[in-house]
Order: sequence, then C-alpha cells, then structure tokens
Amino acid sequence: MKNIVVLVSGGGTNLQALIDAEKRGGIPGGKITCVISSKSDAYALERAKQNGINTRVLVRRDFADVHAYSKAMLDALNEEKADLVVYAGFMTILDETVCKAYPNKMINVHPALIPSFCGKGFYGLHVHEAALEKGVKVTGATVHFVTEVCDGGPIILQDTVPVLNGDTPEILQKRVMENVEWKLLPKAAALFCQDKIKVVDGRAIVEE
Repeated sequence: MKNIVVLVSGGGTNLQALIDAEKRGGIPGGKITCVISSKSDAYALERAKQNGINTRVLVRRDFADVHAYSKAMLDALNEEKADLVVYAGFMTILDETVCKAYPNKMINVHPALIPSFCGKGFYGLHVHEAALEKGVKVTGATVHFVTEVCDGGPIILQDTVPVLNGDTPEILQKRVMENVEWKLLPKAAALFCQDKIKVVDGRAIVEE
C-alpha cells in the first residue's frame, strides 16, 4: 500500500475528491496518510480531520526563506514515508530540492490544457480569465508530474470541457473543477499506485 501525502493551502475540494475516491475503492494500492497545509486556517485541514487523516501545518511565513521552508517540507515528507505527493491547491513555492528528492513521485493538477495558460502567474481564476480573453473554444485540466520547472513536468492525464457563450471566469472554473479536476486527480493517483505510469524521455506513458 502506497502512502499518499496531500499538500493543500485552501478549501480542499480536490482533496475531497481524493478522499471520496479512496472511500469508494477508486485508488487501489494507495491510502491518504497525511495532509500538509501551508495555512493553519485552511478548510482542507477540517476535511482531513473529519475523515481521520493525520494533518500537519507548515506556514510559509514561519520560515526565513524558500530554502528553509522546502527543507522543512522535505523533512515532513520523509517522516511521513510518502510514496506519492499530491498538490491539491497547494499555493506555496518549494525549491528544486523537494522534487529532486521525489522524482516522478509528485503530481499536480493545473486548470488548463498545458502548455496553454500555464507557468508563473497562471493560477486560480487567472487561468480562466486568460482562456476567456483568448477566446478558446475548449479548455480543461492537466495532471502532471512536478519538476523544478513550473507546470513543466511530464503530462499524465488531460481532459476537456467546452467554453460556452456567456461564461465568466467563475463559471468556467467550476465547470473545469467538477468535470475534469475532481475526476483526473484521483485517476492519476490510482494509476501511480498501481505502477501504471512510466516516464520515458521526459514523457509520461500511461498503461490503462
């Protein structure tokens, strides 16, 4: 059984999708063993506690710089014996030492079809504002491995939703979350826990 450690910063809707998937047997071979939050008041912590999941809090401002924070995070992941680290709305930057310590063992969900609308500054509603401004007809979400390049790791899964006339960033965000993010993130975790993802020449090959 692989230990899944989930990193959060906010409400934890993606965490809830993972919890729900695990409860219905949707992540065979994996178990969420710890939730680590960058904010002490994140509602995601309450979701974890309600489901009997161990929690830890590492507040960024309690550390001198990104390197000190990253070391503390790496120590925590090692203590929790993490096999898979999942970014679920984790909004705090870690340095490259963490992803290098867990190569192809950290995954993130991004609310766009990478390589579109990704990289520094593209998070939350900013992503959907940019998609609407560009006038794209479809958008979606991407689950990818985390590397030192922001949103630059191997792509594991992608799926799409239509962009409709009259969409606002908030409406589009909700459609992407409900129809793509909440489905793809647990699916990617399940694939990882069943050893069905291989990275070859920088690309993720999924055995389904």
